[in-house]
Amino acid sequence: MFSLNERLQADTCPVTDLELCRVLLMNNRLWPWLILVPMREGAVEIHRLDDGDQATLMREIALASRVVERLFAPDKINVGALGNMVPQLHVHVIGRTRGDPAWPGPVWGSGHAEPYEPADAAALAQRLADALHAED
Repeated sequence: MFSLNERLQADTCPVTDLELCRVLLMNNRLWPWLILVPMREGAVEIHRLDDGDQATLMREIALASRVVERLFAPDKINVGALGNMVPQLHVHVIGRTRGDPAWPGPVWGSGHAEPYEPADAAALAQRLADALHAED
């Protein structure tokens, strides 16, 4: 049975579920920042997923990247699966823009955060869900 890590749940807004991943919006309006969480109980590392799930994860990362690129026109898309703070397998897809508060460094640990207003997060989550399913 799949369950979402408490920290991911606390730091994000739900967007939608794809074939493999639950898509979340990071509650930080400074960056268009999606988190994809494979809905596989106990998943910790990409290389431990079966071949089919690995391929699906890569397609869903590419899908999320295209949506972020189309909706936000960033200069760069950062994709990362760190797992140092949250062991549950999750992949960050972040649109970066030259001159953003952490550019050119990483967003993690930058000290820059600005949460969404709840209504803004819900509206953006719906816009993202619509875009993800339109391209899927």
